[in-house]
Amino acid sequence: MKPTISIIVAIFNRRDELFELLNSLTQQTDKDFEIIIVDDGSFIDLTPTIRNFEDILQIKYFRKENSGPGLTRNYGAKRAENEWLVFVDSDVIVEKDYIENSKKDILEIPCDAFGGADKAHKGFNLMQKAISYSMTSVFTTGGIRGNKKAVSKFQPRSFNMGVKKAVFNKVGGFSEMRVGEDPDLSMTLWENGYTTAFFDNISVYHKRRVDFGKFSKQVYQFGCARPILNQRHPNYVKISFAFPTIFLIGYFMGFLEYFIFGRRIILAFYGLYSFLVLFHALLVTRNISIAAMAVISTYIQMFSYGYGFLKSWILLNIVRMKPEEAFPKHFYKKD
Repeated sequence: MKPTISIIVAIFNRRDELFELLNSLTQQTDKDFEIIIVDDGSFIDLTPTIRNFEDILQIKYFRKENSGPGLTRNYGAKRAENEWLVFVDSDVIVEKDYIENSKKDILEIPCDAFGGADKAHKGFNLMQKAISYSMTSVFTTGGIRGNKKAVSKFQPRSFNMGVKKAVFNKVGGFSEMRVGEDPDLSMTLWENGYTTAFFDNISVYHKRRVDFGKFSKQVYQFGCARPILNQRHPNYVKISFAFPTIFLIGYFMGFLEYFIFGRRIILAFYGLYSFLVLFHALLVTRNISIAAMAVISTYIQMFSYGYGFLKSWILLNIVRMKPEEAFPKHFYKKD
């Protein structure tokens, strides 16, 4: 018997992106699924966009006060009727066999939750492709977002994540965390004895941020969230989480070495790193402009995440602040 799927989309203002997502869902080879859209207090009216698809897709639409993505997904999950909850971000596009492959993999790969990779669509602009590269590259995240061989235990992310509804309900769904709520859920599942899996044929096209400024702010918040997650889930702490901070500190030490001692040993390492990123990005994207911007986005990612991680680690472990006090905007009150 085929598994049944409810797709849940938490959205805030992204009307154009919602249209593209729903349009991609109309082209599915397997059309047996429901879509639950939860408007998290948008400032613009999403109703006209949804009406374009009401006769084509099984859509349930709800609007609520703003509470952040995690709790908004919980709101949608409570209203889902099917066995599996599949969460996708509103700024993704899915391939036409996404539902078909998800159901096939659920039957073939035993698990309680699953996730897939994200990649750049051919229609994305050059900056989006560069940012997509840096977020999935082996030189930054270790490839954990784009390659099942890169990790031994996969943490599904909410832009492309499936969970059994019964399991989701047992662990209480997403927590009150506003940033980092998806790895928090993955580790909570592990702590309760549930398993996760990577499905390599359900990739989504993830737009992410469209400029370097917004991208920097986003990964900074990710960096701030990691020490909070380390406190909540100490059994899953890895030294690799601190690598961007080490990268950031090393960069400034390289300049100190140059100005004080006149040596460029450390900076030479960063020069080699930049060349490797450029070469690899060129190999992957086959576009020198994207590759050049990928070097910039990689440094933005490493520096912004590294600074956020360092700041959060100091506040939580040296100053001994509670996460809710140090980063109040990272949390919402549960209903």
